[in-house]
Amino acid sequence: QVRLVESGGGLVHPGGSLRLSCATSGLNFRLHEMAWYRQAPGKEREVVARISSGGDKMYGDSVMGRFTISRDNVWNKVYLQMNSLKPEDTARYYCNVQYKQREYWGPGTQVTVST
Repeated sequence: QVRLVESGGGLVHPGGSLRLSCATSGLNFRLHEMAWYRQAPGKEREVVARISSGGDKMYGDSVMGRFTISRDNVWNKVYLQMNSLKPEDTARYYCNVQYKQREYWGPGTQVTVST
């Protein structure tokens, strides 16, 4: 069974940094595109970044140049390095994979950017 578990969220001041991790199990990780999404209260879930099995990366407009997605095909993890954080980055962040025509999500990790 596919399982995704996020970690690394927390409270950070504007301009600060956080590194999120997503541990995966139950799938041949290296073969699949991984993604990070986020959802703020009262807003729709939006894609933050994607990384293909080959390492190609895509970012949402609002995080371009500040966030970096990466993957470790040995430890089956995907990461999101978040720099220059802004209050509008406050949201719950989710790891996502599409596997055998189903979407899988982790429980998420909360990121709060505030003074």
